[in-house]
Amino acid sequence: MTTTLELAEAIRGLDATLHNIEVVLDVAKLRKDKADLEAEASAPDLWDDQTKAQAVTSRLSYVNMEINRVEGLRSRIDDAGIMLEMAESEDDPGVLEEVVEELAKLRKSIDELEVRTLLSGPYDVREALVSIRSGAGGVDAADFAEMLMRMYLRWAERHGYPTEVYDTSYAEEAGLKSATFAVKVPYAYGTLSVEAGTHRLVRISPFDNQGRRQTSFAAVEVVPVVEQTDDIEIPDEEIRVDVYRASGPGGQGVNTTDSAVRLTHIPTNIVVSCQNERSQLQNKATAMVVLKAKLLARKQAEEAAKIDALRGDVAGSWGDQMRNYVLNPYQMVKDLRSEFETGNPSAVLDGEIDGFIEAGIRWRKQRERAAGK
Repeated sequence: MTTTLELAEAIRGLDATLHNIEVVLDVAKLRKDKADLEAEASAPDLWDDQTKAQAVTSRLSYVNMEINRVEGLRSRIDDAGIMLEMAESEDDPGVLEEVVEELAKLRKSIDELEVRTLLSGPYDVREALVSIRSGAGGVDAADFAEMLMRMYLRWAERHGYPTEVYDTSYAEEAGLKSATFAVKVPYAYGTLSVEAGTHRLVRISPFDNQGRRQTSFAAVEVVPVVEQTDDIEIPDEEIRVDVYRASGPGGQGVNTTDSAVRLTHIPTNIVVSCQNERSQLQNKATAMVVLKAKLLARKQAEEAAKIDALRGDVAGSWGDQMRNYVLNPYQMVKDLRSEFETGNPSAVLDGEIDGFIEAGIRWRKQRERAAGK
């Protein structure tokens, strides 16, 4: 049985860890940002500029969430100390057991928050654009792509992160050929970037009359949203613009006008599209945001490749083959990089992927340190 001395030491350890996190997150600055943002949000002309207003309210929501998260953990550590003193003074094993359970929960929550301090890349603080494409495996792959999209949207919903779907290209029989959506919260890119790569599904195909096992693949791409400070300029002559009528599942028409927009960047052959707005101009503007983000990610990858070439790094990208989802003959989801795994694929596909994300971020940080980055 855990002694009161061991529990007191555990509380001191958690307190020290949380203090280090508070320093890295700069909670004092977060509080100052909150006051400044609240002043901006109360301005009577705030919504004259809707883009700026949404940015202010989104940032304020995020800052409040971060402050409340840290303050909540600090309060729980203090309460655990009081409960431990009570258990000692009253010699109450029931209260002592409550302290043990609360410390286990606190340790998990603090470990999750500590992962945030590992996000120090130049674009990690950005919002994220996530693209999913079906790969080999026919209709099963298209169905898997739709399963992955739901997984990420459910993950965002669980955390209260706002999302916006920009484009969905439905497959003929079922599922998605491709989809692009935004996760509009700071650090979404740093958090979700470890999800980039090839995902593999093994299951009994619901589309096979003979009930055979099928392996299918889907690719996930995560790029940071471009900001005004980024040097991404695209001359008009480098872009081909196509307009078309948006469609839904099974090819059914969604809009009665040609409002969907497809942009092709001619030098790189990068193609993006948007169909979530009724206005062709709005869809073009959103598609341009996605295109610039992909070009920024390409530029970032090229710069990283040059550095790796100078260093002599011949290892493959960490974002290639990355995770298996096995539904038959056994139940398991396993990350091939961090080796984190779970025997509950249903929960994972319903958005419970924090364990994989945290393990991926820690794995990446260890790899960067080993490479001297």
